Amino acid sequence: MFPALGFGARIPPHGKVSHEFFLTLDPKNPYCNGLDAVMAAYFNSLYNVQLYGPTNFSPVIRHVAQFADAYQMDPTNYFVLLIITDGIITDFEETKRSIIEASHLPLSIIIVGVGNEDFEAMDELDSDDSLLRSGSLVAKRDIVQFVEMRKFVQSNGQWSKQLLAKEVLAEIPAQLLSYMKSKGFKPPNPAPDDNLQTFRPSGH
Repeated sequence: MFPALGFGARIPPHGKVSHEFFLTLDPKNPYCNGLDAVMAAYFNSLYNVQLYGPTNFSPVIRHVAQFADAYQMDPTNYFVLLIITDGIITDFEETKRSIIEASHLPLSIIIVGVGNEDFEAMDELDSDDSLLRSGSLVAKRDIVQFVEMRKFVQSNGQWSKQLLAKEVLAEIPAQLLSYMKSKGFKPPNPAPDDNLQTFRPSGH
């Protein structure tokens, strides 16, 4: 089950602008049963909402951060927020603050830029070289990966799903490990495998 959220639209029934709504358009249930259901909810939303700016990320980030906050001491849960956008962030400084505030939580954020917008500012969020800052606030760790989708379009007009998937997930293992280390969590002992044959040398 995947919770799926939308942002930047007038939503039914009253046409109120929302930067944090469930793609199912059911105010009580954000969950989609599998990726096919996520896509179905997305297309259903396109037909029932009016896309509307500005492009604000911080409400969705803070929404997911609330869930991650409840699992800080549970090493069996880690959250990955995937944001797909075709627009430049309008609430850039607020988005930076929301990321910094969430940087101590079991959470990674992947942002995929789609289309021909100038996404150069997004690289600041993907703080590979230095920790993200906003004023006096400094992130505890890097939790963002930004990927520009058009860079994976090949000369024949097709795009490489394999290379895109590799880049999208590239930083998740290190980010997960950095969180576990920050909390002092150690990997669990592997469960015993009753079918594993132990080698016993013959006595010669």
